[in-house]
Amino acid sequence: MVKMRIIETNEGIQDELTVESFDIFAREMRDKGWNGVSEMITSGIMGGDILELGPGPGYVGLELTKKISVTSLTGCEISPAMLSIAQKNASEYNFPAQYVLGSCMEMPFENESFDTVISNGSLHEWENPLEAFQEIHRVLRHGGRFCITDLRRDVNPLKKALVYYVTRPKEMRRGLLTSLNAAYTVSEIIELLRHSDLRNAIVTRNFFGLCIAGEK
Repeated sequence: MVKMRIIETNEGIQDELTVESFDIFAREMRDKGWNGVSEMITSGIMGGDILELGPGPGYVGLELTKKISVTSLTGCEISPAMLSIAQKNASEYNFPAQYVLGSCMEMPFENESFDTVISNGSLHEWENPLEAFQEIHRVLRHGGRFCITDLRRDVNPLKKALVYYVTRPKEMRRGLLTSLNAAYTVSEIIELLRHSDLRNAIVTRNFFGLCIAGEK
């Protein structure tokens, strides 16, 4: 039986010391290829004007700029401390990304502003995923694609233990567990999407999480 969700936070990571540790963790996930980039490309993400929701340190969108044809990259992030470190990382990638303070439930963008919307590891923190799905639909251009990857609460316990013990730095391990407890199952996401305008989305399981992908 799958345990009930335990809400983690809807404020992102605000503390600067925790942000620095998370940056190290995110680099590790990038280097292992565990940050959703491969799933996004496989799902049909092509590039253009990209919006990344909850970019954190920014590595997911920045890695995509190396692999597909990206015209522009904009991040919408709720944590000012994360915005600062993402901008720093963008300069290391030598890509003129723009990071904006805002919530995915009320995005500070005009209708049909982007060709692509992506997110990795942020969905479980969204206070109201249905509102966020509606916002994704609103800011996407006709024919635009979206791909959201995240953890999955019903992941196999052996896989959970494996990822827990390889997580670095060690202080991020507790956060991994609280994030898993806050994550959704595939069936829960399918039910949420049924009430949204992203009705054609396909939800799949992967090794440690889930992937929501589709076209407007």
